[in-house]
Amino acid sequence: MTTRSAQHDTFTIKRHFDAAPARVFHAFADPQAKARWFGSPDPATRQEDVSFDFREGGRETATTIAGDGTRYGFRAAYTDIVPDERLVYTYEMSLNGARISVSVVTAEFRLAPGGGTDFAITEQGVYLDGLDTAEQRRAGTEYLMDALGKSLTD
Repeated sequence: MTTRSAQHDTFTIKRHFDAAPARVFHAFADPQAKARWFGSPDPATRQEDVSFDFREGGRETATTIAGDGTRYGFRAAYTDIVPDERLVYTYEMSLNGARISVSVVTAEFRLAPGGGTDFAITEQGVYLDGLDTAEQRRAGTEYLMDALGKSLTD
């Protein structure tokens, strides 16, 4: 029998990017731009069941399959989109078909006083049944924000 639990956590990650807010926002809104930074660091993974409908009420999905066959599901729904300023979405993650977390994310894009973008991403999550943790999610999001930054300089 599975022991049921729910761990709640909120974290914010801030970055400064030397790109304009419109360019940083585009990295979330355009499927080709997002594909350059959003995903697993493991080159042995592959994706299936990918969809991308970036609009309020739209959904994004992907299943990432690791080299050992482990399946990670990502299912997002876009709630609030203010171009070049704000993005709010909910998403759930699954591991081999079992839901491991549900989160609300707010991404904020602000023109920095000296140019570029002051960016903040806040995640409010619930991590389920010990299958995921806030620490793992924060580390994964830190990795993604570093990858986002690198994609903006390529």
